[in-house]
Amino acid sequence: MTVRMVLASKNAHKLIELRRILEQVGLDIDLVGTQEFPDLPDVDETGSSFAANALLKAREICAFTGLPAIADDSGIAVDALNGMPGIYSARWAGTHGADAANLALLIAQLDHVPANRRGAAFHCAAAIVTPEGDERVVEGTLDGVVITEPRGSNGFGYDPIFMPLGYQVTTAQMSDDEKDAISHRGRALQALAPVIAQLIPEAKKALEPLP
Repeated sequence: MTVRMVLASKNAHKLIELRRILEQVGLDIDLVGTQEFPDLPDVDETGSSFAANALLKAREICAFTGLPAIADDSGIAVDALNGMPGIYSARWAGTHGADAANLALLIAQLDHVPANRRGAAFHCAAAIVTPEGDERVVEGTLDGVVITEPRGSNGFGYDPIFMPLGYQVTTAQMSDDEKDAISHRGRALQALAPVIAQLIPEAKKALEPLP
């Protein structure tokens, strides 16, 4: 039986990406977004870390819906900005989810930073909370550099200016499969998959080999 779970996000890009990753790792999950629950209150991301914010969101969504909830909190940490935007990545320019404005502000802030000081990392914390009270958090990281101008139209957020170490393309120039294989979110979700399988036996069936 397919397990219904809620992704604690209204971000359509994240829903598509996480559905794809969960399918790739073999979990039989019907993942729905918070738009399925129009009366759901907004969750204030008041945590001081990605992990804390992921847990806050997963707890609230699980409590409201009565369903297992997955939440992630992610962002970019830039060396030259002492690890910022960090947990403020989605609202760096002042408005939550304003990708173009966030991107433009970060480019401007790094305008005079030389190439050897443009190191950065994408971070993701992924949490699962079940109605039975189980809570787990895992994390994934992707190291890279911030380039001077956007390249590519795939992905979202800071993808167009982030070039992973060892690559000559940004994450916005990668295919979905290429990005999922190395991304911070992909790594976090892949680490979360066996946790989900442990906590929710119905999902684990899809991970077991067929007789």
